[in-house]
Parts: sequence; structure tokens; C-alpha cells
Amino acid sequence: MFELHHLSAHEQYDWLRRGDVSVRELTDHYLERVKRIDASVGSFVTVTADLARARADALDREGSTAAPLWGLPLADKDLVDRRGVPTWAGSRLSRGRVAETSSPIVDALDTAGTVSLGKTTTPEFGLTAYTESLIGRSTSTPYDQSLNAGGSSGGSAAAVAAGLVPFAPGSDGGGSIRIPASATGLVGLKPSRGRVPTQSGLTSLGGLAVGGPLARTVADAGMLLDAMVSPDSRPPRDLYAVRAAPSVEFSYLAAAVRGEGRFRIATTTTSPWDDTFDIGLDPSVLAAMSLTMEHLAAVGHEVEPDGVRVPVADYGRLFSVLWKAGASTIPAFGDDLDLLEPITRWLVLQGRALSAFDLASTLAGLTAYERTVIDAFSGFDAVLTPTLALPPRPNGWYDAVDAERNFEQQCQYAPFTSFVNVAGLPAISLPVHEVDGLPVGVQLIGRPGREDVLLAIGAQLERRLKWQRRHPPQW
Repeated sequence: MFELHHLSAHEQYDWLRRGDVSVRELTDHYLERVKRIDASVGSFVTVTADLARARADALDREGSTAAPLWGLPLADKDLVDRRGVPTWAGSRLSRGRVAETSSPIVDALDTAGTVSLGKTTTPEFGLTAYTESLIGRSTSTPYDQSLNAGGSSGGSAAAVAAGLVPFAPGSDGGGSIRIPASATGLVGLKPSRGRVPTQSGLTSLGGLAVGGPLARTVADAGMLLDAMVSPDSRPPRDLYAVRAAPSVEFSYLAAAVRGEGRFRIATTTTSPWDDTFDIGLDPSVLAAMSLTMEHLAAVGHEVEPDGVRVPVADYGRLFSVLWKAGASTIPAFGDDLDLLEPITRWLVLQGRALSAFDLASTLAGLTAYERTVIDAFSGFDAVLTPTLALPPRPNGWYDAVDAERNFEQQCQYAPFTSFVNVAGLPAISLPVHEVDGLPVGVQLIGRPGREDVLLAIGAQLERRLKWQRRHPPQW
């Protein structure tokens, strides 16, 4: 039987504009699904049903506008603030702080016409590649309730995959969009550094973090990215917008819908963690790579197997230092440190033990690493890697006592994502494969500022593989 969530976000937008469905009807449909289904997934930490209905009614009264996402529901990742709504950030330390103002990305998506249904789960301060925390239950991939959705945008990804929202904004400082996208069977795009003006990453140490979309289709991802870059459909005017290389294609939705072009694509299964930890690839991951290479060649791309190697240098040590330094600013002191999870507390204390020289030399080393990666990849339009080395991990799999072992497990699970943040390059995870009912993604890494190329290649693969037809049991 047909239901509204069976439509893509782009199709829902068309229905809203034509008046085939009201904003309130669409909002109520998703709120009912959240109430009925989310207990099995754990994607929401806070549901703001009354605020969502009031917002929907206001949009209906005003009537359809040119806002690029007018009337479409989504949810805020619980690392950002929405005025009047608690922000937990996955931590007991936050004590459910009620925000007095909204984060810039929240204001931008409100300007774009969206309706927020609430806040989605995240691990403590978004620091891990899985979504579990001491403030609530684990977030599962909708394809198997015993397996984790990944992190740190795990709640956002699980909500989209389960049909609780049509798409959702995430943030990615080391893989936090792409990791859960692979674990939940979604398209997840990490834009170039500075591409999203309201969430540029400049306030985060090293400029690692950037906002981006999680969606079921490439076109929906392009549509949401358009609004995140320019919520009022005008050229970006924010100062941070100049931080990203200019894109040839201003409309990412148009690039995704057209899906045109033939490109030179290298593949690699090497990672910068190979000399630091024991990195092994699951057979399902290798199968996904082979399948993708076959389809890329069939479309007409020039595919060069093992055409590049990801530079290793001293990456493992450098990135570890940067991650610890970033955690050191978490405002926990004295007895409040006991409120943190072991992995977070370890990162905080390790970070506070670093010297100014440690940090300065690390930033210099990672800047050099950024140039090395861009140079190594410069002969290709895109580089294909696995998104993850392993299938989704069981809830509770990560060591809850030994923080150092926990960090190693995260790197073994997701060794291919964080170096892209260091390099500032765009990357997209695509749900190309399914093994034993579980989704398996691959990652395409693009040239600086060329999100349009990644969307075009993704659209070509989507037409052939039709992953938008795969759904979890809750669908």
C-alpha cells in the first residue's frame, strides 16, 4: 500500500507545491511513524511534535513560497542548538541544556522552509564512529536492530533509512556522515571544507568538520545540499563560502538529476592507518568495490584499479593528536569528568597533556599531509575506496573500559574516512551493495570543490543499481 514516505524528498516537494498534500498532513504522517517505529531504532533523543505541528500550520497558512525545501520535514542532529529545545550532545555533562538561540545551520534550514521534528541521537560530543551513549539507548541500523548505525550522525541516518524523515542534515569531522550512510544504506555527502557557509568547520580544530546531507537518493542529497549552501536560493554571501573551491555547477540538484559525464577514476583499498593498526577488509567490502568498478566501467568511465595509494606518512600519530586536542576543550573539570564516557574522558585528558609544540607541529604535519593527498589524487577526477572496512558492528562491540582499544577499534572499522577531512576534499558514500540483508557502501573522493562530479557519478550508479528500492523491515 502506498504511503507518503515512499516518495523521495524531491517528489514530496512537488506534491506540496501542487497542493496534493498539506505541510500538516506530511508532518503528521512522519510524526506518527516516529511514535510507532522509533523505539526499535533509537534515532530520536527529543521529539518536538507540538513545535513541528505549529510550524507546519504556519507554513500552510502562508502558502507555498520559493523556499527550496518548503514544507519538508527533517530533524536536527543533537550537536546543534534549536532555541527552546534541549541539546544533550549525547552527554550527561550537558544535563539537557535548553538552547537560548539556534545554531546557524538550524536558522538556514528554517529559512529554506523545513519543519523540524526534533533532535536525533549522537554519541558524546560526536566523537565516535558509533552512536551509543550513557543518556539513552544505542542507535541501530534499521536493517538489524542488533547492529549499530555508526556515528556520529547515526540518529540522523537511522531516521532517514527507517522512513522517519525524508532526509536529514549531518555533520562530518572524520567520517560522521559517510560512516552511518554506509551502515544504514544511504547516500551521504561530505562537502569540501567551507562549502556549507553556516557550518564551515572553521570553529573546529584543524577545520575538519563540515555539514552535509544524508538521503535515500542522490537527487535528494543534492537538493538538501543546495539549501544548506544557499537557503534562500541566492548565491552564497557568507564570508565562509570563500573557503571552498568554486563549483562549476551551482545547482547540486541539477548535477544529480542530469548525472552526466565520463571521468577518470582510480581505485584503492589502502588507508593511512595501515602502518598503525591491523586493518583488514571484510569480503563484503571487497565485493562492493568489484561491483562498483564493473558498473563504472560499463557506464564508460576510465577506471584504473589500484591507481593510487593513500599516503601514510605519520598520519596515525598526527590525527590522534589532533582528535585529542579537539576533545580537550570539552568543559569538564573535577568531578564533572566522571560524567564523561571512558573514551571521551581519555581523549580529554590526553589532549590536555599535550604541549603547545605538540599541537603546532601536528597542525604543520597535517597541513603537509593535506597537500600530499591532493597531489597524489590530482591525476584523477575521483578516487574510489571502501567507505568502511567492516560491516555494521554489534551494539556494545566497542570496548567500554579500555579507551585506547576503543579508539583502535574505530580506526579498524572506518580507516578510509578521516583523511578526507584532513585533506578538505569532498566525498560521497553510496549504498551500492547488500550482503545478507545488510547494506555495504563505497566512497568516492573528488577534487576540491567538485561535489557536482561526485553527484553525477552517484546518479549514474543509482540508475543501474537502483538502491532506492531497497528498504529495511520498518519501511
